[in-house]
Order: sequence, then structure tokens, then C-alpha cells
Amino acid sequence: MTFCATFQESGYKLMCKKIFIAATGQHCGKTTISLSLMHLAAKRYQRVGFIKPLGPKPIMYQGRIMDKDAALTAEVCHLNEDLEYMSPVVLQRGTTKGVLSGKICAEALCEQMVKATCELEKRCDFLIIEGAGHGGVGSVVGLNNASVARILGAPVLMIAGGGIGNVIDSVNLNLALYEREGAEVKMLLANKLIAAKRQENLDYLQRAFADYPIQIAGGFNFSPILANPTLGRISRLLSSPLNGDQQQIHRIINTVQLGSASSQRVADLLQDSTLLIVTSSRDELLVMLSSLYHLPEYRKKLAGLVIPGRTKMSKITQQILDDSGIPYFRTPGTTDATFSAINDDVSKITAQDEEKITLLHALSETELDFDAIDSCLNPPATTSLAVGFA
Repeated sequence: MTFCATFQESGYKLMCKKIFIAATGQHCGKTTISLSLMHLAAKRYQRVGFIKPLGPKPIMYQGRIMDKDAALTAEVCHLNEDLEYMSPVVLQRGTTKGVLSGKICAEALCEQMVKATCELEKRCDFLIIEGAGHGGVGSVVGLNNASVARILGAPVLMIAGGGIGNVIDSVNLNLALYEREGAEVKMLLANKLIAAKRQENLDYLQRAFADYPIQIAGGFNFSPILANPTLGRISRLLSSPLNGDQQQIHRIINTVQLGSASSQRVADLLQDSTLLIVTSSRDELLVMLSSLYHLPEYRKKLAGLVIPGRTKMSKITQQILDDSGIPYFRTPGTTDATFSAINDDVSKITAQDEEKITLLHALSETELDFDAIDSCLNPPATTSLAVGFA
């Protein structure tokens, strides 16, 4: 299926700047960039809106099914009045098969996105449109990111991870799709940069894409606070409640370690804000860590414990652990499986991560060039949206 070209004669007049936030892949920082642009745009424009036209991750929010990133933005940015329009198409179980079998009309999904976007453009002076995953996500229902950007008439800001070679490779792969679909990529934002190499990397990327009509800009420098999970995130990941000091639920974990060495060696290896995985049979280690947690220098190092397995601790060890107040989780999984699950998880910001969001807003004002992003967008003018299929 092929979407039709934009109808210039539609006469749909709007005075709203808009930008499509794309990414070369998952975990590039698309949502953190979107939240940051919401913050920065609100300093310049009276009404700033957000939409995730196609959402692959449904959740229930305020009594309606929405994509989780749209729900997050609504909660963080207080956009509950726009909920009806912020997540018009949410892929749920069976949607893909429904479209491929003809039971769900792909044209109707497109129309839902267009109508929602038009409504938000009426309400807003600046609209952020967030894509889903890499450029090809949504192809199975005929709505990949590149086609959605074209249909909605939004210039594209493409986000890639840090580095040089991998960024060049992934951007070129994605650009081919955007060029084929006729979507206009205005800017490449290299994100999660190593601070000491920031300018060097940007210079090389500028050379690599010198023949393309694309501006090169830097995103955020890599930040452990933004990249690493909180104890609350671990709780959700393991489906396990936090025991101990509940006030530590938002504490950020910088390191995950296995407590498999001798007790003294484990204590020596602790780094700043370490989450330690310790089996329930290590009574002497659990007792020692509980005692160390009372000392300020070790409380700084020890974020908490994960105790895998179903074996109960001895009564005295359990009492010492609970009396210490040290945050800990119990999980039925094995030590190896638990370590892998935590180590492989990529932390996502939630509305409850107030420390991360506050930092994100502060960093956005120094590390993102909103003037450059804003100026690369088309000025408010007559805007036309595609309204059907070819």
C-alpha cells in the first residue's frame, strides 16, 4: 500500500510549527529528547503539544488505552486536556494480523492520525510528533515512521546514539527509507556523546554528511543519572516490592555487581551507588552489609541488594537485614538470570523519576541548541496533510 502525496490544494491553514522526532533505532534517547524539547519550547511558545501517532506499547492511562510514551509526556507536561488526540493509533494484540487480513482498515488508521494531528495543530503553536523505534517501525500496517512524517507534513529531527562509525552506518540506512517516502530530514542529532569527544565526533559527522542538506547537532552528553535505573525501576523489572527504606525508591543505581567473592572482597569492590546481587545462603555477607549500611561512606556506596532464590534466610539474618533499613528485593530467579535481566535492561524515564526529569530539564538548557532546532523548521504557513491513499 502506498500513501498519496500531500494535497497542496487542501487549503488547510494552520499557524503551528511542528517537528517529527525520529531515531535510527531503539534506546537512542528519543523520549528524553522529546521531553526536553517540550520543556524548551514551552519557554518560547504559548501552547506546546505532543502526539505519538503510532504507539507500539499500549498501557491504560486515565481510563483510556494509550502508548506509554504519550502517557508519560501527558503526565510530566500536564497535557491531560489533550489525551484524546495524543495517541490516536495504538498497536495492540491482533492489530497486525487484523490489518494484514483486511479486518482492520489501514486507511482508517491513517485518518485517525491525521485528524488527531490536525486538532492538536489548531490548539498549539509548537507540536512535537514522536516516532516509534527506527524508521521502519509500523511498516507492517503501512505506517512506517518515514511515511507518517510525510503524511503529517512534519520536518524530521533524526536522533542517533553516540560514536562515529555506527552513527554514519545507521543514519544512512534510515535515510534511504525517508528519501524513498519523500520525508524531509532536516537535522541529525547525535545523542549520548562522551563529553571529552563531543566536538571531535560532531566535526567528523559534519564531514560525513557534508553532501546532505542536513544540519548536524549534538544532543546530551552521556549521563549515568539519565542512563541508569532507579530502585523503583528494578522493582518493576523484577515484579518485586522494595523492602527496607522506602524513601530510597527513586535512588539511581550506577553499578550492578555480583556478591560472589569473599565478604571482605565484596566490600572492597563496592563502587558509588552499587546494586549488589547476593544469594540468601550468604549469611555472613548479608550481616556484614547490613552493618556497613549504618556507616555514611558505605550508605553512599550501597544502593541496595537483590536476593535471588526461594530459600529463606535464617531468622537472625533476616532480622539484622530488616533492622538495618537497607533497601532489598527478593526474587525467585537464579543469580545468573537475575543479573542478566538487570544488566540487559535499558532504563526508561517514568513520571515518578522526578530527579531525572529535573536534571533533564536543566541539562537541556545547556546541552541542546533549541535555537538551531527551531530555526531549521518550516515557518508557520499554510499546511496540508495527506488525506488518503494512492
